[in-house]
Amino acid sequence: MLKDYLKISERVQKALDQGKPIIALESTIISHGMPYPQNVETALACERIARENGAEPATIAIIGGKLCAGLTEEEIDYLGREGTKVTKASRRDIPYLCANGKDGATTVAATMIIAALAGIKVFATGGIGGVHRGAETTMDISADLDELGKTPVAVVCAGAKSILDLGLTLEYLETKGVPVYSYQTEELPAFYTRKSGFKTDARIDEPEEFAAIIRAQCELGYPGGMLICNPIPEEYSMPFETINAAINEALRQADEQGIKGKATTPFLLAKVCELTGGESLRSNIQLVFNNVRLASQIASAI
Repeated sequence: MLKDYLKISERVQKALDQGKPIIALESTIISHGMPYPQNVETALACERIARENGAEPATIAIIGGKLCAGLTEEEIDYLGREGTKVTKASRRDIPYLCANGKDGATTVAATMIIAALAGIKVFATGGIGGVHRGAETTMDISADLDELGKTPVAVVCAGAKSILDLGLTLEYLETKGVPVYSYQTEELPAFYTRKSGFKTDARIDEPEEFAAIIRAQCELGYPGGMLICNPIPEEYSMPFETINAAINEALRQADEQGIKGKATTPFLLAKVCELTGGESLRSNIQLVFNNVRLASQIASAI
């Protein structure tokens, strides 16, 4: 039974019972996204920013085979210390981890699943996965995209990670019937940068407008979620030429070293960070904070 696997923290359960705003936060960013202790500091700062903006944060992970919606500071610190030793958990990994009492840091897809099971409608992350460059031969397409097509959670992000093929990612989302909106712009942001050259389905200017669309989607019984793209703040945006050169070099090294599958994104992000002298990591942290603020405002408006 679900209750044997789903564990909702006291704070999150209280917010659910009282109808208060809640936002989900993922845990792969803690274990695989950045080094310790910066990963733990960032995760705890995200929770603090959510509360400052009126929402209860529910950081999500799999701990000891339990689907946890809401982690303690000790559990966040544990994931941060264990780092990449913790399984990077997507949809297909959940049954195995639950059955064997193992730990998993949840990707966007897995976080959406657990958030939906807990009754949480809004989720803030950094950037979603998508169609990788060269996918026409590798077939490397993130499970995040399929999850957006079937799980009713609104995902607030800074667009798809710029290591991806953004055009094909948008085409795939359209095929899956996933609405893609941008906040106060018509353009799809590209994670580290505000510009991509691609347009989303609509520009939305206020959190209340997103809330109205989410309510309509729920009341219609509409399958799937939606993607809310929030550009990185101007002062933290990186020049397109700089980040693109770093990405191309990182992709070259990944190909040279035979990096594939789940290892690809963590490798590329770490290599881009190295090639940009840490500037990409600083941008990554700030865009996550920015997404948590917007997600909290949307959850408060629902």
